[in-house]
Amino acid sequence: MFTPKKIPERMCVVCRQMKPKKELLRIVNSPDGVTIDLTGKLNGRGVYICKCKECVSRALKGKGFVKQNGFSLDAVAEQLEKIIEQ
Repeated sequence: MFTPKKIPERMCVVCRQMKPKKELLRIVNSPDGVTIDLTGKLNGRGVYICKCKECVSRALKGKGFVKQNGFSLDAVAEQLEKIIEQ
């Protein structure tokens, strides 16, 4: 019989909602610095954020993101805003 393929889900670190992996952005903290992982295959500590303006703005504004994850999004703030606008 046909078994449906399982869709991987991840949790947004800002709004704490479980969503399919393709609906989220992965941000990686690697030894090279903080980058946005569009392929989902970069090495390093990765966290997921929803592709919505509210979650991105909350992550950029508050200090809770830095305390929770151990790195800041200042280096990729402009890239995040461009991706959200598309």
